[in-house]
Amino acid sequence: MAFDIHFKVLFSVFVVALAMGAVMAKTNFCTMGGVSDWVNIGDTGRLRAWLFAVAVAAAGLLVLELGGWVKLPENTLPPYRTPQFAWLRYLVGGFLFGVGMTLASGCGTKTLVRIGGGNLKSVVVALAIGAVVYAMFTTDLFNVAVMSWVGPTVVDLAARDVRAQSLDALLAWAGGLDPWLARAIAGVLVAGALATFALRSADFRGNPELVAGGAVVGLAVAAGWFITGGPWGEDWRAAAAFAEERPSRVEVQSFTFIGPIGDTLRYLMEPARLSLLNFGVMAVGGVIAGSLLYSLASGSFRLEWFASFGDFARHLAGGLLMGFGGFTAMGCTIGQAVTGASTLAVGSFLALAAMIAGAAVTMKIQYRMLEG
Repeated sequence: MAFDIHFKVLFSVFVVALAMGAVMAKTNFCTMGGVSDWVNIGDTGRLRAWLFAVAVAAAGLLVLELGGWVKLPENTLPPYRTPQFAWLRYLVGGFLFGVGMTLASGCGTKTLVRIGGGNLKSVVVALAIGAVVYAMFTTDLFNVAVMSWVGPTVVDLAARDVRAQSLDALLAWAGGLDPWLARAIAGVLVAGALATFALRSADFRGNPELVAGGAVVGLAVAAGWFITGGPWGEDWRAAAAFAEERPSRVEVQSFTFIGPIGDTLRYLMEPARLSLLNFGVMAVGGVIAGSLLYSLASGSFRLEWFASFGDFARHLAGGLLMGFGGFTAMGCTIGQAVTGASTLAVGSFLALAAMIAGAAVTMKIQYRMLEG
């Protein structure tokens, strides 16, 4: 295939992820930390940064779609807007992911940021995530452990004449609106509501690092959609179709980190096989590299290992739960809760709520155990 467009796309993804990793390290952008601050001390700053990222990503994608610069098919990777509404999958997977990220002291993305900062505990967490995801991809584990109970609960919205599970599709169906108009209305309402909630706090507005962290993550997600869903993406998919060995994951997508950690583990098994280098692998590498560069430049790079066997066991369990929960929910606190939410998919908002609930419940239990 014409590897020029392939590596042009991959290099662009790496650069965007590099910037995202550096900014997340600098601003301490952390979705689990946002829930922790809210639950334990009533501080909503980092939680608002997370929701501000969703607002920016949703607004960015809205502009790109309505301007005709990006076309998102139904079968994006993963298929956020699919009319096959697996509501139980989003809720259970999201909840388990929330539990896991609390035990592991951070979500999948924060795990990568910590690796860049020298945290060896996060390497163990990433390996646990990757091992579960690899097993989900290559064995019958997913069908046995997930689809056996998810399948019977899936609601086929297409059978009810709803073209997708996105809020705009539901609005168009309920109100008989033109899809373009429904997309504009739903996008403006969601992005506007989330941005208003985030920015109404004087403490959040007055903290440039929190605002910058949310803005950069949101813009990175919009950039991912533009790279793969715009003109470059069209050339990329056309070139891949004629390749002797088709590169993996050549589909319209943006940033997510659970599946890609599994893909990265797969690539590291055969590093000479360049067809395994994909969007997700470059995103994982970019975030780690960005965090590493920031930590070295700021003097914050520190090697850190487990304080005890109990600490190791908690992080290992957290990584395994994040791998299983994130794969089940089709994304993480970035993949579903920002990238997926930017498409206005109802399942993404369910996953976001379940992740927050899982983390909050786990934190409350941990706090009571410490008190006892």
